Amino acid sequence: MLAENHIIGSCVIERGTVFKDDSVLIENTGADLAEFLLSVYQHFPLNYPKFYKMDNLSKLGWLASEVLLKDSFQKDQYQPEEVGLVLANRNSSLDNDIKYFESAKDIASPSLFVYTLPNIVIGEICIRNNFKGEHGFYIQDQFDAGFIAGQVSYLLDNDILKACICGWVDVLDQEYKAALYLVEKNPADSSKPFSIKNINSIFETI
Repeated sequence: MLAENHIIGSCVIERGTVFKDDSVLIENTGADLAEFLLSVYQHFPLNYPKFYKMDNLSKLGWLASEVLLKDSFQKDQYQPEEVGLVLANRNSSLDNDIKYFESAKDIASPSLFVYTLPNIVIGEICIRNNFKGEHGFYIQDQFDAGFIAGQVSYLLDNDILKACICGWVDVLDQEYKAALYLVEKNPADSSKPFSIKNINSIFETI
């Protein structure tokens, strides 16, 4: 059953580099995280003012989804309920939680508070694309390709979803990594089987 599902596209962002499938799109290794995320946003004609209000976790995941879906996904082939997301990370929303905690020593910041849940990044991606399918965000000690494969395959194999964005989005201070996969039921000429081996191979791009 697993072999019926295929990776249509992938995006990995870490260490100042943006990969789309097997190609480097952007390299800006000298910038800190905030500068790097802004440079990625400005590199593409995105024009999405809400980006500036997001926390770093949401910016990272949102940017990775934009790169992932560009030229890879035919959104009009699916109903909103047929596309979902399964994401995981190690640090939950801790990067923003710390900033909110610091702000609360003076006047608690509502703009920081709204991002004190890790699944907000899923909400940002869904709002942008009008995705309304099943979704979940999991906290794990490390990336677990088998777990992701199992969760996504269940959703696809049981016709709960027809396409799914899945993977890892994690930020803590200047340490960050996003590795997203677009998985569909029907294979394409350029696709890879949705296997643990292929999932790990993409995750370990750098």
